[in-house]
Amino acid sequence: MASNLTGYGDNDMTSTTPMLERIQSILPEIAARAEQAERERLVPAENIALLKKTGLHRAFQPKAYGGLELSLPEFAQSVVALAGACGGTAWAFSLLCTHSHQLALFSKQLQDEVWGENPDATASSSIAPFGRIEETEGGVLFSGEMGWSSGCDHAEWAILGFHRMNAEGEKVYCFAVLPRRDYTIRDDWYAIGMRGSGSKTLLIDKAFVPNHRIQAAKDMMEGKSAGFGLYPDSKIYYTPYRPYFASGFSAISLGIAERMLEAFKEKTRNRVRAYTGASVGTATPALMRLAESTHQVAAARAFLEKSWEDHREHGEAKRYPSTETLTRWRTDQSYCVKMCVEAVDRLFVAAGAGAWFESNEMQRLFRDSHMTAAHAYTDYDVCAQILGRAIMGMEPDPTMI
Repeated sequence: MASNLTGYGDNDMTSTTPMLERIQSILPEIAARAEQAERERLVPAENIALLKKTGLHRAFQPKAYGGLELSLPEFAQSVVALAGACGGTAWAFSLLCTHSHQLALFSKQLQDEVWGENPDATASSSIAPFGRIEETEGGVLFSGEMGWSSGCDHAEWAILGFHRMNAEGEKVYCFAVLPRRDYTIRDDWYAIGMRGSGSKTLLIDKAFVPNHRIQAAKDMMEGKSAGFGLYPDSKIYYTPYRPYFASGFSAISLGIAERMLEAFKEKTRNRVRAYTGASVGTATPALMRLAESTHQVAAARAFLEKSWEDHREHGEAKRYPSTETLTRWRTDQSYCVKMCVEAVDRLFVAAGAGAWFESNEMQRLFRDSHMTAAHAYTDYDVCAQILGRAIMGMEPDPTMI
């Protein structure tokens, strides 16, 4: 069933080349298509092909199906680099990657369906529980308009959220996995930020989903899902799905902020004021803004790298993260996103009117940066409440996930 990665020969890459080096080798081509991604409102097919040649889409796929089972630090560093070239591409493709970690916690029967005939298959998602179901023999009939499905044009499967009643009459948050033939895509992604992510809406009308393609979210957070324990030698599956699912968001925010530092230096170095001819790039205010944002982005990187290493250490020790650890992972990454957005804003506000032209890279970085803070997982107002309650020994608020 396992298969070898293909395509390395075209880029002089081998399976022994570190993933970050593979990604860095294609960044100029990815960056050259950033405006195309914005214009077309999805990741260009050429970008997908390049990225698949690196094997990044197999980062969290089980080795049993030809996957790489990369450590979180190696994956995240690659996403940071990718985000500096094109935020929309990084957003969509990182999710196609991280969803494989979630699929690896489903039943083996589902995994065989997804990767048995096509080891390169990926899944997009729309996990908010907006799906509607009808119970039927052996599963459910799934319907709904499922939005925000990043990268869906390039995925063969979709992971969708819904509520299902259990035997005790309680509502249970669940995920259903559907093949591409069971849904259509509505082209409605007209957004200010992350335009290139192609986060469109999936339309489903009474598609049958068998029980082996359904998992409760709670079980996937507590090591009770059907696929938990399938890969005892793995270092990345002895953990809940959510930290890996969301790992790309903060990495992308960091990558955008680091690129903003460079763009600000490049665009401001020789900038002069139109009316006075005074140098802007060497003026004290610009230097101070650049210095503070540089410190802030460096702090965010250090904080994130510490968290990524903690994920790796837990996996290598096969130590299931405690509730306290999961709270820290969730809220720490959100605070890093907050720092990155602040660093970008500080520079953009001093970049001058020319930065607002669509031809100027900085306005895209500004817009995409704010989108990294708009996801439910990175919303710091929510995360601050989660951490504050934990610090004070209060019970978690079930309205905040």
